[in-house]
Amino acid sequence: KQNVEDLGGSVAVSSEAGRGTRVRIKLPLTLAVVDGQIVQVGHQVYVLPLAAIVESVRPLPGSVLTIEGAGELVMVGETTLPLLRLGRLFGVEPRSENPTAGLVVIVEHEERQTALLVDGLLGQQQVVIKSLETHFRKVEAIA
Repeated sequence: KQNVEDLGGSVAVSSEAGRGTRVRIKLPLTLAVVDGQIVQVGHQVYVLPLAAIVESVRPLPGSVLTIEGAGELVMVGETTLPLLRLGRLFGVEPRSENPTAGLVVIVEHEERQTALLVDGLLGQQQVVIKSLETHFRKVEAIA
């Protein structure tokens, strides 16, 4: 309860015999606004949370490896990372299939890093996050 209140929200608990307990958590709308990096793949744009981005780099020739049964990996400096091509993931035609023509955005979640291949960076913007899970199916590899 204290954590929610520290964020400017509130928690209300009500119980009714024979009917159960109701817990209502209210959070301010401003919590749904995040700073984002706008990226482009083909003619589509996507927003990545700025807080999750470690760095953005252009992959070097020969730095992308394909491992049978494991997908693609990219070498960034001394680190090998799994590579996800956002175009393939979302069924969007990228400007080029050549990874060195695009950019790799390295994101981190729960101490694990992944490289996302995009065509380019378009800028930064604050965006409002709204849950779409009731309207759309779960997309593999996206949380």
